[in-house]
Amino acid sequence: MIGSAVLLHVISVEIWVGGTIFAYMFLRPVAAAQLEPPARLTLWAGVFSSFFPWVWTCVVAVLATGFWLIFNVFGGMAGSPLYVHAMLGLGILMMLIFLHVYFAPFARLKRAVAAEDWPAGGKSLSQIRMLVGINTLLGIITIAVASGGRYLLA
Repeated sequence: MIGSAVLLHVISVEIWVGGTIFAYMFLRPVAAAQLEPPARLTLWAGVFSSFFPWVWTCVVAVLATGFWLIFNVFGGMAGSPLYVHAMLGLGILMMLIFLHVYFAPFARLKRAVAAEDWPAGGKSLSQIRMLVGINTLLGIITIAVASGGRYLLA
């Protein structure tokens, strides 16, 4: 059971963080360079509409497996090593940022695209870009803590 929980946990993190790396580092620069605002904003609204349900699933899976592992492997928070606490804190921060992105600037982006209000859509996309960039960095740090934390934070 532990192996299955770890596998689901790692796959969920990979989908979420890998998706943000792809979007931020590769899709964003090409879309900005090649597409005019109406096409670019419509593209992003569609990409996020497809990607965010996966992120919701990953958030639930990461929380469920993470807490299951904390209580079944380490015997609870008190028995968990520092790197597990660091992962949990970073992961919760990432989830809070995602919730904000989803319910605020992404909702505004969808409304702006539907209304063809390209300046408002651009402002929302800019907010999303900044927050996704922060979450991408946090995700990389979290992966570093997860893979090396037991050696570095012991």
